[in-house]
Amino acid sequence: MTGTPMPPANAQIFHDSPGDRAFQARWWTGRATVYALLILWAFICLFPIYWTLTTSFKTAPDVMKGHMLPWVDFFPAWLGWRSLGLSPDTWGNESTVRAEFLKRFSNSAIVSVTASVLAVALGSLAAYGLSRFSYKFAWMRNSDISFFFLSQLILPPVVLALPMLVLYKELALLDTRIGLILLYTLSVLPIVIWIMRDQFSSIPTELEEAALVDGLSIWGAFITIILPIALPGMVAAFILSLVLTWNEYFFAALLTSTHANTLPVMVASQTGSQGISWWSMAALSWAAILPLIVIGVVLERYIIKGMAAGAVK
Repeated sequence: MTGTPMPPANAQIFHDSPGDRAFQARWWTGRATVYALLILWAFICLFPIYWTLTTSFKTAPDVMKGHMLPWVDFFPAWLGWRSLGLSPDTWGNESTVRAEFLKRFSNSAIVSVTASVLAVALGSLAAYGLSRFSYKFAWMRNSDISFFFLSQLILPPVVLALPMLVLYKELALLDTRIGLILLYTLSVLPIVIWIMRDQFSSIPTELEEAALVDGLSIWGAFITIILPIALPGMVAAFILSLVLTWNEYFFAALLTSTHANTLPVMVASQTGSQGISWWSMAALSWAAILPLIVIGVVLERYIIKGMAAGAVK
């Protein structure tokens, strides 16, 4: 017997009613609005990077006229990169400016990475102690001690200018990498402690108790159980510390002169009696921004991996 098969007994037949069409219209309108806002926000966030990159390829008239679209408003040139010895036609030649840039770049990389690693290591230990043990120092308890660390950020850097100059002169730390590393570590340590304290507080203490029952020591439980779960917070604290120390200008300009100068000091030096060399400043700024962009993209994967690992555990 042939014919059209009958639908199952429990099947529901949907009709495209006016109410359904109105619901679909509202749904698509909401989705379009959300995506439009996200695109607008992405444009706002990425425009400074785009402007910096295009400015490094502009000549002086293009900068002054505000031309924005390459090959439409202006023809790209290597003026900014050539002034740094980083253009294709100057890369094979000797350049004192390029050598100075590479020295400043290495100074920034060594100082910021080392200070961030030290801050995350020391801050994680301090935060773990504040989240797991009770302390009493005079009238201060754990919450007061945590707020004391964070309150150090309220102090303006200019207030420390004269004391740090005198102290570093006595300790022979002026114009040294180790001097900047120590200062940067202390400057970002309160932020790391604050972030990691909340991270450790969200981890149940039963995990450590179970590890201690299984025969692990406190250090063993901390390294094998707690640190893998706290990895997302540590990576976030490291990225924040790296950004702050990489972009720090005040103390780098104050405490260094020749050997330990960093990239922000070199960027600011592009201003002079002849005006601002916008193309050179843009090329330097882009060269300083690019490593942070790459590190952020790479470490974002580790943040997701760490979150997944913590969820499994």
